[in-house]
Amino acid sequence: MVQKFFYVLIALALFTINGCSNGGETTEVSIDSIDAEEVLTLDPNADIFQYDGVIYKTNIDWVEELSLTKDVQIGEIKTRNDTNTDFKDETANKLPVGAKIFSAKERRDILIVELEGELLNYLAIVEG
Repeated sequence: MVQKFFYVLIALALFTINGCSNGGETTEVSIDSIDAEEVLTLDPNADIFQYDGVIYKTNIDWVEELSLTKDVQIGEIKTRNDTNTDFKDETANKLPVGAKIFSAKERRDILIVELEGELLNYLAIVEG
């Protein structure tokens, strides 16, 4: 009797384990970036730039409250485009050409721009 119970218990455990698996399939979550046109359609006065294919935006309340440390310089604004939404990397709509872009030590989704001695925090705008 105990042996039968043991076999039933093992079979039940195997069915449960097999039923809870995803059959070896992997689930991938992707986060896509949105473009300048989408950001500016939602907020025509947004202060944005593009870096590495991602749009970054400043003047976001909770981001402004963060205490971030400027890390290494990763780029600078090379083009200013305030007439349309055709952005390429290192293009901004309000920042001047030459503004330096730095990574933030504490977060990978925020870049810091140094402009005339002032540090501005820019959040990566993505959709997920």
